[in-house]
Amino acid sequence: MVQDGFEAVNIDTSKPHPARIYDYLLGGKDNYEVDQQAGDQLAAAAPEARIGVRANRAFLRRAVRYVVGSGVRQILDIGTGLPTSPNVHEVAQSVAPDVRVAYVDNDPIVAAHGNALLSRSGTTRIILGDLREPRSVLDHPDVRHLIDFDQPVALFLVAVLHFLTDADRPAEIVATLRDALPEGSFLVLSHATGDFADRSAAQAVYSNATASLNLRTHAEVERFFEGFDLVEPGLAQVPFWRPDTPPPPHSTEIGFYGGVARKTA
Repeated sequence: MVQDGFEAVNIDTSKPHPARIYDYLLGGKDNYEVDQQAGDQLAAAAPEARIGVRANRAFLRRAVRYVVGSGVRQILDIGTGLPTSPNVHEVAQSVAPDVRVAYVDNDPIVAAHGNALLSRSGTTRIILGDLREPRSVLDHPDVRHLIDFDQPVALFLVAVLHFLTDADRPAEIVATLRDALPEGSFLVLSHATGDFADRSAAQAVYSNATASLNLRTHAEVERFFEGFDLVEPGLAQVPFWRPDTPPPPHSTEIGFYGGVARKTA
């Protein structure tokens, strides 16, 4: 069955889902026992996991303020995850009330929660879609309703590409999305890494989840920015990307890279 241009997916609560694990680690309530068990296992395997997801969320907020402060008024957030206040549109619209945000996620639970939250907002929508089908995301009527691809767009791929295997061809996916963006657009991206510790045990937690965890090196993550110009300080551990407060303890152990880049041609 196809709904809204995408294959309708039953909500599977028998396996942990990355968005719900992430929600649990952030202290949210939109998760199930299976997600909580996976989150506890992840925190045991990678003790910095909880501070890492919070630091990643703080990076997201700073990046939103940066791109909106640079003049962008449209955001396409793919792999948005479960709503966590302040959400992207709340941060963006606190800087510029006319910002439009299209959220995309492949989890029906995320879509359901998002629709309930955003039902009264004409400038924000959530779309059920899959990053692995970037053309379908770009062509979705709800995306097209909000996003004018003749004007600069901020594309957010935050903590999502590491759930794609190399066989999914993530670089080609990012390139497809990049090529749809006009000059002056931004890419905001964060990605898990094993550069700072052996995190094979953390990866194993996702072996029973709905998506695997695919850690990549600094050089591998940086290649996703091909065709963009990284803004200072480049690709960095998320607590150290333009911090506005002192980084939390043990920040040097956090296995998340983050960066923001602009398309100049």
